[in-house]
Amino acid sequence: MVFEHEIPKGSRLYFGKAARAKRELEYKISTLLDEKGFEEIVTPNFSYSQHQSIANDRKLIKFSDEKNEQVSLRADSTLDVVRIITKRLGRTTDHKKWFYVQPVFTYPSTEDYQIGCEWICHNNIVDILNLTGSILDSLKINPILQLSNINIPKLVASELDIDIDLFKNGEIAKLLEINISWLNDLIKVKNIEDLEKSMGLVPDIIKVELEKLLKTAKEVEYKSLVIAPLYHGTLKYYDDVYYRVIQDNHVICKGGKYSADGISSLGFALYTDSLLKILED
Repeated sequence: MVFEHEIPKGSRLYFGKAARAKRELEYKISTLLDEKGFEEIVTPNFSYSQHQSIANDRKLIKFSDEKNEQVSLRADSTLDVVRIITKRLGRTTDHKKWFYVQPVFTYPSTEDYQIGCEWICHNNIVDILNLTGSILDSLKINPILQLSNINIPKLVASELDIDIDLFKNGEIAKLLEINISWLNDLIKVKNIEDLEKSMGLVPDIIKVELEKLLKTAKEVEYKSLVIAPLYHGTLKYYDDVYYRVIQDNHVICKGGKYSADGISSLGFALYTDSLLKILED
């Protein structure tokens, strides 16, 4: 029996002190992004293109519109922002830096608030990494920033003819069982020094992508940096160097470089509820 005052599992309720903390956090980060030249956009809760963003299609909350076209509740903001700016609003604005404060929804009834930004037609990943670092500094927290390159696990899987799901599922033990020295070295990489040492034995096609990762790591100003060359995330559009920010088993942020309809861009999303938990602690 469901009572009228109950809320679905996974949905969000803020009141009193929690609502105030959420509002103040959103205002602080929005103000910083505004000062950095980002303008605000609020996109529709409904979308035709979410299947292009989320790797697991089962996480989407789907239904049909009046023309029987499939619609999803917004589970990710990135591709919708880029397409709305470049295709729908392209004649009215040429601004390339945008931010948003809005929830995303996943099956069956999970609701998560995000503070994110998209830097359209820009491809220097270091700029968005340093912007993320400046936001974390403004909040006086120092979580781990994990830096990766999505092309590396893909190339390793192709080179060794192994299932990419080993990387997607983080099955390190099975990767170690393959017992290839250069792969074992990559698994152990955590910092710049480890990465430099591991690059001597890897196949040339993989070395190119490792060099991208190394160059980025050396240029980032943020100090609490961990390198994870074999990490494979769940968002489908990242196609180069990307990252996530973690503290106390909470994922605070995901971001990186991606292409949408041939347009190379950068972006990130900060997860409001994870940030609130860490700031409360």
